[in-house]
Amino acid sequence: MYHELSEPTGRTSTVETIKSDLVVVGGGVAGVCCAISAARAGVKVTLVQDRPVLGGNASSEVRLWVLGATSHMGNNNRWSREGGVIGELLLENLFRNKEGNALIFDTIMLEKVVEEKNITLLLNTSVHATYKNTDNKISSVEGFCSQNSKFYELHGTYFCDASGDGIVAFQAGAEFRMGAEAKDEFSEKMAPDEPGKELLGHSIYFYSKDAGKPVKYVAPSFASIDGMTEDRMKRIRSQDVGPRLWWLEYGGNSETIGESEEIKWQLWKVVYGIWDYIKNSGNFENVDNLTLEWVGTIPGKRESRRFIGHSFITQQDIVEQRDVDDAVSFGGWAIDHHPGDGVYSNKPPCTQYHTKGVYQIPLGAFVSKDIDNLFYAGRIISSSHIAFGSTRVMATCGHGGHAVGEAVAYCLQQNCSTTDLLQASHIKQLQQNLNEKGHFIPNVPMQPQFNLASKANISASSQLLLDELPSNGPWRPLNISAGQLLPLQQGTAYQFTVNVRAAKPTTLCVQLRHSEKATNYTPEVILGQQRYQLEAGEHQLDIKFAETLAEDQYALLCFLANPDIEIACTTRRVSSLVSVFNGVNKAVSNTGKQTVEGDKGVDEFEFWTPERRPGGHNIALSINPPLNCFTTSNLTNGYTRAYQRSNVWCAATEHSEAELTLQWQQPQRINELILHFDADFDHALESSLYGHPEDRVPFCVERFQVLDDQGVVLYEKHDNHQAVVACVFSAPITSDNLRIKLWKAHEDCPIAIYEIIVK
Repeated sequence: MYHELSEPTGRTSTVETIKSDLVVVGGGVAGVCCAISAARAGVKVTLVQDRPVLGGNASSEVRLWVLGATSHMGNNNRWSREGGVIGELLLENLFRNKEGNALIFDTIMLEKVVEEKNITLLLNTSVHATYKNTDNKISSVEGFCSQNSKFYELHGTYFCDASGDGIVAFQAGAEFRMGAEAKDEFSEKMAPDEPGKELLGHSIYFYSKDAGKPVKYVAPSFASIDGMTEDRMKRIRSQDVGPRLWWLEYGGNSETIGESEEIKWQLWKVVYGIWDYIKNSGNFENVDNLTLEWVGTIPGKRESRRFIGHSFITQQDIVEQRDVDDAVSFGGWAIDHHPGDGVYSNKPPCTQYHTKGVYQIPLGAFVSKDIDNLFYAGRIISSSHIAFGSTRVMATCGHGGHAVGEAVAYCLQQNCSTTDLLQASHIKQLQQNLNEKGHFIPNVPMQPQFNLASKANISASSQLLLDELPSNGPWRPLNISAGQLLPLQQGTAYQFTVNVRAAKPTTLCVQLRHSEKATNYTPEVILGQQRYQLEAGEHQLDIKFAETLAEDQYALLCFLANPDIEIACTTRRVSSLVSVFNGVNKAVSNTGKQTVEGDKGVDEFEFWTPERRPGGHNIALSINPPLNCFTTSNLTNGYTRAYQRSNVWCAATEHSEAELTLQWQQPQRINELILHFDADFDHALESSLYGHPEDRVPFCVERFQVLDDQGVVLYEKHDNHQAVVACVFSAPITSDNLRIKLWKAHEDCPIAIYEIIVK
């Protein structure tokens, strides 16, 4: 029993002081990735989240799927899924939760955070005050937890604002922008002629389910769809739930921070009004047994403040794919903007303009130009409103958050300031640190001087020389154009053999295409073309192109649409190969070709996109000369995925086991190996609702061993499903020889590794 007498002067709440190297404010995807990456690099982190769960817009409170450069596999960005921490989270989610339950994704993020002993996690804690000890340095922030009535004084050496609205940066006095810049400020052709206040709005989703018996619905008095435009009313479908209702948007012409509660109430009116319309209007069939299972209690917010860093991203940086010296992240989502009036607008609910490939994001966009110990992560990074239309999506934000965590660790380890960090010598080491962890930065490979494996002679028990993809799969009708992406060598004339069958006499057009930019996969250049007159029946076609590539890069062997023709496919799937189709993906405004009205500073081009498994079979073909691009030299070339070249070692397809041997001239002191497996970075791994056909990527090695020169097992794993595995030995070893033994995981996929790092 506890009894305390009255206190006439009142009482004060408990105040707890926590000191750490890094305080991360905001536990969305960006903040989570920042905290985990910093903690793993030895940084003491306090992660502060104002909600009861982590994940922000990806959490069970909002339930938007995590997505980034892969864009639902609806663009030309091949092998572009984000790596590093966000990649690890998505692969773990695939393994445990391929159906896409947002509640389970909550637990995965929570588990990954609480497993890190260097992270102190504060949930339900809202930061409300920021303190500085000089004009340009933050000393602490203060938060209040509504659940335990505690105030927290959080002192840090560095701070990362990943709060979405930028509460810390705002209170610290950092420069920011809201709204759209005028066209002439940065020469952005998509920008309005005059500056504008219109922002992207908020969304609230709902889920429904079949209760197995009739369920009535009586709407609350505040429910209303009055004023919704005809366009939005036509979009209402009884089967749509969750983020498929992204267009239930409002608030872009309001003050998206100060009026967020009012925006939420307006969205509640709309959501409950739409459900009333579905259940009670009589305009929908088979809805009697449907019940409303869940409605979001907080809206998913798209846009508010953007803070100014040492770099500033504009439309041209994205469209022209400009390289920057301090690249630490990348993006690839379309430049995607929505009308501020949302469901009350007559304009299309979104306008998406894709680019021909991914673009780099500089470290300077994450580093405050005004506050010496402040980093930005998430949607508040330094960009124009137009560029923000691409940088804002969650997988891109998480990828950038990982980079910030590593940057803080580097500053602490090297005792350098954020300004010093932007110097070339520091950037190169930071990029190396990120890439070793599978982060991937376009056009920035790892450097061999940091990898003992690059000094070894690496031999393999077998090696793939690809001369055939066997014709053992389904026949595919050419209702739409189909193609096979292949990593070809410069100056080499190739001959291909394929099997086709025609329903009647007809003509087949075959093209060899490639991208103008060697690291892209938009096949706008037709290198060669052949036409074949076919009689009804099955044919084996020998296709030879005299034209050759000027440099090593991917080329597309295209079979143009003809509904009277089928082409033979294969069940064989090989790392770094993918079939693509000139189809439609309405989810990302892909109608087969991007068309542009007027001069908006973006390109017109065709979309050639993959299909999700179990579809998307490779085209059966033979290749002469064979593709000799799966050699052991790829294991130390610095790339951990397909990028311009295959960059992967593959064992011969018929071998269920394989062995790699690393031999040095002199004994080496070795602490760990880092192995980079094929997690199919071409496959979008939406975190919720979408669902995926398998819980493991079929290319990924599940079972392997690392052995010394005496055959002693130093490390083994039997149930791997991750792209990156750090094999840390119980004690350092000294040896001039290491062996890696691997077992095939999937009958149709040869054993594959992208990179071996020895440290």
